[in-house]
Amino acid sequence: MYLTFAWRYFKAKKSANAINIISWVTVGVITFAIACQILVLSVFNGFEGLVKSLYASFYADIKVIPAKGKTFMLTGSQLNSIKKQLGISAVSLIAEDKALLQNEDLQTIVYLKGVDSNYTNVTGVAAKTYQGTFNTGTVEEPGLIVGAGIQNAAAVNVDAAFKASMLTLILPRKGKVAVNDPMQSISEGTVKATGVFAIQQDFDNKYAITNIGFVKQQMGFLANEYSSAEIKINSNAKPALVQAQLAHLLGSGYNVQTKYEQNASLYNTMRMEKWIIYAVLTLILFIAAFNMVSALTMLVLEKQKDISVLQSMGANKRMILKIFLSEGLLLAGIGVVTGILLALLICFLQVHFKLVKLQGGSFLIDYFPVQLQASDFIAVGVTATFIAFLASWFPAIKAARQLIELR
Repeated sequence: MYLTFAWRYFKAKKSANAINIISWVTVGVITFAIACQILVLSVFNGFEGLVKSLYASFYADIKVIPAKGKTFMLTGSQLNSIKKQLGISAVSLIAEDKALLQNEDLQTIVYLKGVDSNYTNVTGVAAKTYQGTFNTGTVEEPGLIVGAGIQNAAAVNVDAAFKASMLTLILPRKGKVAVNDPMQSISEGTVKATGVFAIQQDFDNKYAITNIGFVKQQMGFLANEYSSAEIKINSNAKPALVQAQLAHLLGSGYNVQTKYEQNASLYNTMRMEKWIIYAVLTLILFIAAFNMVSALTMLVLEKQKDISVLQSMGANKRMILKIFLSEGLLLAGIGVVTGILLALLICFLQVHFKLVKLQGGSFLIDYFPVQLQASDFIAVGVTATFIAFLASWFPAIKAARQLIELR
């Protein structure tokens, strides 16, 4: 019933044309604000999904690292117990540290990861190897797969048509530094370049991957000593549950991290940026709220006689209040629905026709990605409804408090 009154008031011709104009301006501003919010949130979702997919190629579902120090001991029985845990499909042992990579006169700092044969089952780096092959070799003849940025920095060659680069790796040795002979604290080994991967600049400019036996030998690791263990879980397994199981199994000397926790700062930053932009765009709704207050206040003045008639027919203050609140919510509802439809149309065109391009050409894609999420629609709709309710409250109170005056 209240919406019926609100709809009749909305479409009825007013004595002052300004009321109609302000009402439509209010609907237009709300439509624009809602469409902008959904589009911006959808673009952030698209970039977040893209970044997560890239990082998922390098980071494992679960990672076990030492609670203190740089290495931990993991016995064969512990490893078998880990593999038997529900939801775990593969485990890869890692030995890693910073190293100096030299190619003749060129050199660069890399994060060297020594990996075992299960590494290809745990991450997607092998699938991202676009030059050469993902071959880590053996302890005696190790192979090195480098990121594209490292390849450019050190002029690494893996082309089969030419001789592959023989590279020198200088690594720190485990233990105390000998004061009388500091060179004992480092080791030097030769590796053959076998492949180049390209995932994302953070990885391409930083990481090189080789045989775990070679790294452990050069750094002086014990037989059961490792830097980390990377774990792949089944698609239907819950990471938090697997994490809890491993934490209970291994004890306090180990830190078990999910994929999110390995990149918590990145994900938190992206989420914060998304909602800060959302808050800024919400200011547009407050501008629409001022227009709504003006439109409803003028409507209350326009409908003073109607209010008096309703009151004489038995309508109480609560009913009058609800009628004008419904009027404000109707304006907001029309704007929200129109804004959502407009945003959906633009997103559809962007997904299928890539209308808006990214400038510079340095990213993996050349268009703005969009990804719609139901939670965004709910948040935008609830926010618009709440602001419309606040904007409608004061004119509605004014209408409800009007005294009966029939002439």
